[in-house]
Amino acid sequence: MFRRFATEPGLIGLDWHGFRDAGAPARRFVVDGWLGEEDGRLIVEIEAERAAAGFVSYRSGLYGGVAKHWEIGIALLPHWRGRGIGWRAQAVLCDYLFCHTPAQRIQAGTHPENIAEQRSLEKAGFQLEGVVRACEFRAGAWRDGHLYSRLRDDPSPWERGPG
Repeated sequence: MFRRFATEPGLIGLDWHGFRDAGAPARRFVVDGWLGEEDGRLIVEIEAERAAAGFVSYRSGLYGGVAKHWEIGIALLPHWRGRGIGWRAQAVLCDYLFCHTPAQRIQAGTHPENIAEQRSLEKAGFQLEGVVRACEFRAGAWRDGHLYSRLRDDPSPWERGPG
């Protein structure tokens, strides 16, 4: 699946950044099974159908050189989008990262035109922080992004119900 997202234009939606090395995902899997200390990927599986719907990812970052945080992302295959899978997968990943690491902050970015992902992040307990201007080069131009965050002390979507 990781190879497909790296080599099939349009499969990943707005996050397509051109062709990537098709062998890189397999080489990374051999190194650490995509479960690194600083970044990784996990398959989103639909248990009832025994099907892989996509993947969630995480990578570490630092604010001020000392405050570690996580940035997460998700990529679902087109036929699994719009079914409520994305917000649940992102919420579970946040719960996992908060449970097993001392990070206070998890953030996620999305495109201004990706309304579905914005709603998914909100359901997963994230809050919009603002617009990050000209943060991404995509489709021949610099584009703005929306930055969302969920803090350790924010209510879990499981506690308050998806918003």
